[in-house]
Amino acid sequence: MLNWRSVAVAAGIVFFGLCAFRMNARDADSDARSEIEAFNKKFLDLHLKMDTPGIMAMWADDGVDLMQGENPIVGRKTIQAWVEDILAKMPGYKVTKEELEFHDIQLCGNWATEWVTEHQVAQAPEGKPNFEGYGKIALVLHREADGEWKIKQEMWNASPKL
Repeated sequence: MLNWRSVAVAAGIVFFGLCAFRMNARDADSDARSEIEAFNKKFLDLHLKMDTPGIMAMWADDGVDLMQGENPIVGRKTIQAWVEDILAKMPGYKVTKEELEFHDIQLCGNWATEWVTEHQVAQAPEGKPNFEGYGKIALVLHREADGEWKIKQEMWNASPKL
């Protein structure tokens, strides 16, 4: 015979257990969102300093960069070599403004996506024109085994002044 009191107690336990699970998941999302926001701040700071090694340390070893007009650039070491080659062709340039506005952080476990609007100004060496550019970036981030968020994929393209 079915004991309704036992059924009610069991239903209550399941309900409160699900509520606790959802609260823990919400707390985990909140923690991850805070971690991503700290990641974004560091990403911006390193770009302002033109700290290529620091920026590259934010990439996963097997990261992929999908730059406009380029074949996919696969692997952190290959991406770093590509960046260093670009910088070698621009000696004396200094970033004076880097504005990154991060949008729409989406979380799913150890994965996150977001997109960014970008505005950069670089002071040129004497006799060369200054650089000012606008772009959009799509980022796919992964929380690695050590708990750090790393860039797994980046897609960047130029855009008109936003």
